[in-house]
Formats: sequence, structure tokens, C-alpha cells
Amino acid sequence: MNIKLVVVGKTEEKYLQEGIDIFEKRLKFYISYEMVTIPSLKDTKNLSPQMVKDREGELILKQVAKADKVVLFDEKGKEFRSLEYADFLQKNMNSGIKTLAFVVGGAFGFSDEVYNKADLKIAMSKMTFSHQMIRLMIVEQIYRAFTILKKEPYHNE
Repeated sequence: MNIKLVVVGKTEEKYLQEGIDIFEKRLKFYISYEMVTIPSLKDTKNLSPQMVKDREGELILKQVAKADKVVLFDEKGKEFRSLEYADFLQKNMNSGIKTLAFVVGGAFGFSDEVYNKADLKIAMSKMTFSHQMIRLMIVEQIYRAFTILKKEPYHNE
């Protein structure tokens, strides 16, 4: 199985990108992983939030294949404990899907078309985090899940 993390806009904070880089490097030992960054839209000040979501949605959908299992990070999604998340990843690997595509939307969320394509929505927390910060948290949790599955000492429970 491959994991693809699709994000809107580049990670601007250096400290966040450094953290992402650390966990992406570690992930390479466990699974095929890539982060795909969709460039931020230009000249959005005259666009409504819905128009921004629709345009970003078109770009997001170009990054996911028909056969991909699409999982959105959304505040109204299912919450997992880390052990449950590891189990979720294991079940997906066992199911034979080729690519698990995680998606982080832009500031206004997702278009209806993206929601319709999604197989699942996951919430990282009931709290709100920046779209920049959540990327680091996602990559760390994917890494944590694999250390749990491999029974490595990274996770304590």
C-alpha cells in the first residue's frame, strides 16, 4: 500500500517543515509515502469561500485516482486513539487497496465534490489547528501507527 498526503498550499513555517521532514524520512522505512502540495490559489480576495472550495476541490480531485481510498481530515470526522489509528492502517493494508489518500483542505474546507469522493472523514481533535500545523501532526501519527504495528518503543501505553 502507498500513502499519499494531499495538502493545499505550501508549509510556510520553517519549524513545521523541519518536523514534517523528520517524520517523512522515518516513514520511508515502513511504507511508500508522498506528500503532494497543491499550490494556493492566486487572487482569491474577490472569490467567495464556496468558489475557493470549488476551485481547490477540482485540484484535489486531480490528485486522487479512482481506485484510491480517500480520507479527509475534517473537524466533523471520526476520532481515533493512536492504537485504533494503527489498526485502521493495518486493516487498509490488509484490504489490498493500492493507495490510501489522506487530504487536508484549505482554510474553508472541502467542496461537495470532494466530500462525495471521500470514503471516510477523520478528526485529529475537537480543537482547531492551523492547516500548516495539522500536517506535522498527521505525519507524526502515521509514523506512530507504524511503530505501534511493529511493536517498537516509540509509543508508550
